[in-house]
Amino acid sequence: MAAPFGVCRLHFRVLGGLDKFSLGLETQAQIRFTSTTSAIKAQTENKTAKAAKESKTFQAIQEERREAAERSVLINCPPKINEKKFLDYLSKHGTINKHFFYNSYGANAVVEFSSRESIASLKDSINIPAVEHEAAVPFKSRLLSLKWPGSQSSNHPMPKFKEQSPASISEITQLLSEQDSIDEQLQCLTETLQLTEENISLRFLVCSLLRDIAGAYFPECIIRPFGSSVNSFGKLGCDVDMILDLNGIYATSQKKGSALSLEYQVKRGASERAVTQSILSVIGKCVDQFGPGCVGVQNILQARCPLVRFAHQPTGFQCDLTANNRVAMKSSELLFLYGQLDPRVRHLVFGVRCWARAHSITSSIPGAWITNFSLTLMVVFFLQQRNPPILPTLDQLKELAGPSDKCVIEGNDCTIVSDLSKIALQQNTDTLEKLLQEFFEFYGNFPFNKASINIRKGKEQTKPETTALYIQNPFETTLNISKNVNATQLERFVALSRESAWLLQQKEILKQSSDSPWGFAALLLPSVTSGAGVKSRSKRKLEPASSRIKNLLDSLKIKGGETVAKKGSTNARR
Repeated sequence: MAAPFGVCRLHFRVLGGLDKFSLGLETQAQIRFTSTTSAIKAQTENKTAKAAKESKTFQAIQEERREAAERSVLINCPPKINEKKFLDYLSKHGTINKHFFYNSYGANAVVEFSSRESIASLKDSINIPAVEHEAAVPFKSRLLSLKWPGSQSSNHPMPKFKEQSPASISEITQLLSEQDSIDEQLQCLTETLQLTEENISLRFLVCSLLRDIAGAYFPECIIRPFGSSVNSFGKLGCDVDMILDLNGIYATSQKKGSALSLEYQVKRGASERAVTQSILSVIGKCVDQFGPGCVGVQNILQARCPLVRFAHQPTGFQCDLTANNRVAMKSSELLFLYGQLDPRVRHLVFGVRCWARAHSITSSIPGAWITNFSLTLMVVFFLQQRNPPILPTLDQLKELAGPSDKCVIEGNDCTIVSDLSKIALQQNTDTLEKLLQEFFEFYGNFPFNKASINIRKGKEQTKPETTALYIQNPFETTLNISKNVNATQLERFVALSRESAWLLQQKEILKQSSDSPWGFAALLLPSVTSGAGVKSRSKRKLEPASSRIKNLLDSLKIKGGETVAKKGSTNARR
């Protein structure tokens, strides 16, 4: 096709011509780093466990976001857009709850109306675009294109574009070095990397747009995001994992009675897997042929969990669609619950994940690396080991569950409490700095050769198999979520953990400096361990001061001396 993706055009008719004006866009760095340290301190750090307990349940939050996405449209806009006229035009179709602009293959706007009737009214005014030398697929989605005839004036302010891309490691290191403590560094890191409200809304909207396609075959289906998009640990730029929910994940099972009843006549397949593969094959083909903005569609149906993978150009998201993966949704709820119980959980997870990615312990490419999910469960397990524990075990969450929380999926008991007010946390006042250092010490000396990680029991257990790393799946307890990790990658993780624990004990590293990385920022610098392989654990323990550490400490000392010399020469001149 002539354009990257075809969309329906929204005609915007205005009276008179509009003069041109320049965009004057701020750079990404300026937008990203305008928050001051005081603003960061004023964020969610003041949340207490009591405030978290008063929050809505995971399911309620997902349903609210999904319903809002059903009342939203995504519009590709001209770069020089008059925001007021744009909103005035759309308001003719109903009240607008909220909106925001962002950049991805041009300027785009997400507009949420207060009712679905507004969407119907808007669709009545939209035309199918006329294309030359090609034919348009007449699929009327909520992905639109604004056609604004005439020039545009510079008399109106340009809309503010919301940042959707993640910060680079160098930008993060610079920002963290400006903080006053390691605790503030980890808090700042979370604020910088975490998904924004706008980004989360965009993810739910993509699921809703995809549901419009799948709904042609399964009118009552729902497409739900899971994983990092909803578990509170996602960072800007992460993929969108989706579930095609055909049975109603949260629907209560119907009771069978002795009275007359009706059943649907249905096709039958050889197995549930075969039916899932067939459904995803058809949905994948429809997305490829009819889904505006969906490119690079791949049907990966022979994977352990069959999926359809594609890129959504209007949002820049990489998307994976599976079907009826209910255990994955329950795992998302579990991590969300843990993240809500104590703010230190999210800060430590974001810190460890960032550290792991900086040293290529994790990777976006499938392989023998440790995954973000495994790292998150390792943090949870570590926090269950504190004295007193910061997080409860999965079994304890099960004991607190009420009758409505009962959940059994394919024979696996996935029951956990949904009401956070039932969870009584013990008083642990450890700082983030202490927790970070002890995390590295804990796993730098963990008996991986014989012990497994089990957050259900909250204690080490004997490994049931000889894999390098064994982390029990929280709900499918016979599975090892880290079976892919080989001995070499685990050795690298252990070596870097020991090195980082040692670094955090050094005065030079802990000394605040705006001229060079310090504290947690220093842990993100390249490591000798990350490059030319690793030494044995015993040797690594005896030789924590690698050339990287020595060079880092020497540079800090030199810079410290230069600063003193500069101050001395300045005083002499005075």
